[in-house]
Formats: sequence, C-alpha cells, structure tokens
Amino acid sequence: MSARILVVDDLEANRRLLEARLTADYYEVIEAMRGEEAVQMARREKPDLILLDVMMPGGIDGYEACRRLKAQPETRHIPVVILTTLDDRDNRVRGLQAGAEEFLTKPIDEVQLMARVKSLLTLKVVTDELRAREENGRRLGVIGDDMRADAVEQHRVFAGNVLVVDDNATQIKRIQSALGVEHRVTLVGDEASAGPPDLAVVSVHAKSFDGFRVIARMRSGEATRHLPILAIVDTDDRARAVRALELGAHDIIIRPIDEEELIARARTLMRRKRYMDALRQRLDQSLELAITDQLTGLYNRRFLMTQLGPLVNRAQCGGEPVSLMTIDLDHFKRCNDTFGHDIGDAVLREFSARLGSNTRPSDFACRFGGEEFIVIMPRTPGDIACLAAERLRRSICASPFIIPGLAQQLEVTISIGVASTEGVDDTPETLLKRADEALYEAKRAGRNRVIGKAARDAA
Repeated sequence: MSARILVVDDLEANRRLLEARLTADYYEVIEAMRGEEAVQMARREKPDLILLDVMMPGGIDGYEACRRLKAQPETRHIPVVILTTLDDRDNRVRGLQAGAEEFLTKPIDEVQLMARVKSLLTLKVVTDELRAREENGRRLGVIGDDMRADAVEQHRVFAGNVLVVDDNATQIKRIQSALGVEHRVTLVGDEASAGPPDLAVVSVHAKSFDGFRVIARMRSGEATRHLPILAIVDTDDRARAVRALELGAHDIIIRPIDEEELIARARTLMRRKRYMDALRQRLDQSLELAITDQLTGLYNRRFLMTQLGPLVNRAQCGGEPVSLMTIDLDHFKRCNDTFGHDIGDAVLREFSARLGSNTRPSDFACRFGGEEFIVIMPRTPGDIACLAAERLRRSICASPFIIPGLAQQLEVTISIGVASTEGVDDTPETLLKRADEALYEAKRAGRNRVIGKAARDAA
C-alpha cells in the first residue's frame, strides 16, 4: 500500500531511522522538526498518516500539535500515532485524550509499528474515498455546506452502545465501570435490547471462544463491517496484537486494562465511527437527491431514463413486457393562474401522494416535468396497464383535493396515455413517444380519460 507519511521529530537520527523503515515498504516520507511546522505541513501536504514525537524543544509539544490537528476540519481525519520515550500511564492517556489514534513508546517495536501503520492507512483509504465522494456531491450541488460531515462537531461525547465480548468476569466488571458512565455497556446475548453497537471490545485471550474468529466474522459481516473493534491483549504479546490488527481490529489495549486509557481509546474510536457514519449518511442523502424530485418526493426524469432503458432491452430479448403511463393534470395552468404557484405546488404534492398509493411497489412513479408524470410498470402487458391507469384516474377524480390555506376544495382530473413494448424494434424513445401520443389523444378527446396506444396505431 503506497501512502505519504509525515514523520515529526526534532532528532535527525530518529527521522532517518523511521524513514529507512517506511521507505523499505514503499511509503513516501516527508519530515518536520517542530510541532508548528508539522501542523502547517499537514494542512499543506495532506499526508495519509502522521508519526508524531512528543518531546520537541521550543514552541508546542506533540500533545498540543495533535490537539490542533484534530481541531481543524482539513486535518481532523488524518490518523496520528504519538511516538515517545515517555512510557508511563499518564503520558499514554494524555496522548490518547489529545486525539491520537495510537501511543507507542521508544525504542519502537518495528513489527507493531508497521502493523499499526497498515491498519490505520487501510481505514484512511476508506475515509478518503467517502470524503472525495462527498466533495463531488457538494460540487454538483446535491450536498450543501450545512450537510458536510465536517460541519458536525467531532469532539463532543455522545452516549453509545458498547458490546463486550469477553468471558473474564473481573475484566468485564472493569470495562463496565470505565465505560458505563458515558455509554450503554452490554454483553453478548443482551445486545438486542440496547440497539446496534457503536463499539465492540473483544478479548483475544478468552477461554470459551476464539476472539480472533469473532473479530474476523465482525469484519466480514454485513451488519458489523463498519463497527470499530478494540481488541484486548496481554502485555508484550506482540504476536496476538499484530494478528488482531491484521484481522481487522481498529485498536488494541493491553491488560490489565487501565480504565482511563480504555475511556480515551473508546472515545477516539467512536468519534471516528460517527464521522464515517456522517459521511455515509451525507452520501446516501446526495444519492437520494440525485434521483428524487424535491417537490413531490417521486423519482425524477434522470432516474426514469436510467431504469427504462434496461427494462425495454430485456423486453426486446424475449423478456416480460414493460408498460408506461404518461399522466397530465387537466387544466393545471388555470389552477396556477387562479390560485398561485404555491397552491399549484400543493396540488402536485397531493396528486403525487395519491399516485404513490395507487401504484405497485414494483412500479416507478416519476415526475417528468411540470404537471406531467410517468409511471414505469415492469412485467406488465398493455391491457393490465390500461386497467391500472383507469383505476388511478377514478381515484383522482373521485374525491376533491383539500389544500391547506384554500377555502374551497379543488376538483382535479387527469388524462393518461398508455403504451407497452410490443416488438424487437421498441426503444425507450419510441415507447415514450407512443405514450405521449396517447396522452394527447386523451386530451383532444375531452380529457379525464385513458387512451392506450399500440405500435400499429402509431405507424
């Protein structure tokens, strides 16, 4: 995996040592000597990972540099690993509370370092992909600045669901004591009552189950694929720690568990999960905006054309027929001219609601533009489509529209043209044209009616 790594250390010998190890695995290394320089370089160069020393003379130390990196939207998502000779518990917790993803002591264990580097870079690749897609959506106008994931405050503590997978009663009690103040802590078998987990804490030394297998299944399962996993390993058990990271654990904690360290690591993992969830949510919203008409909530013209082509092609190759309903609200311009466009929009929304309740789940109801709507009906021959269109027409004219803010009720009728695939020469364009011709024939015949158009009629 090729990536750019920023190494921050005031001692040249330390920088050269890390550079040699990282370049041997084909990583690109850039360097900084001071905390301020590291923050500025991170904003400018956008590295994929930062290895940050704590003790640097003058200016800000590594802890403050990490806090500044995590406070800035443009660098908040970059993983930070703090490297230091200060291996006591207070400094380790301090580094994690500053926002670092990991705290490693010098002399650095190369195997553990490279395992952490690979694990964090794998996560960074996913983050970058989601961020790039979000930025594309913002440029296209389907994601506003108020919808950006970076606009969500990242450093607040929210209660979450923590799933503990362990069989050591003493250790479970310690985890519950540490995390239970801020979060809901549940054991395997009880998680259904607490909702989906936001973090899994898994022991790889359990006697009644295989912790590695649990991690592997969580990482491959659809429901838990994006769930952060914190693995519990023994002190100096390098092999198990590396194995847990290789199988997909996002972080490791050494036992006996330090409660403050556990709290700090849990916060970091859950904060990153919420950021990733926010990115995915924005992308889902942007996809919905890209295919949905914002006034009516129906599918839009773009979605119509992407769905119609494959259905017509399948019918051409001997598949089941597809039918179209082209619908127009009768005298809609008169409604706009008389009551105004706000009332006209309300009429369109009410019609769309009735349209949605009178189509099958397999149908695609779309707003084609203005007061014209189209319903794609897969696996539906022409006679069945005409019956469905007549049922819709009667539903619309059977009861008047009641519009909030308008004293009188509105009598609304619709005209519908129906066309179906009938041969190998059909295309989406010819099908739409036949349905459109049938619609205009219905309007010429007096409106409030359904007309079906066969291919031979259009010839």
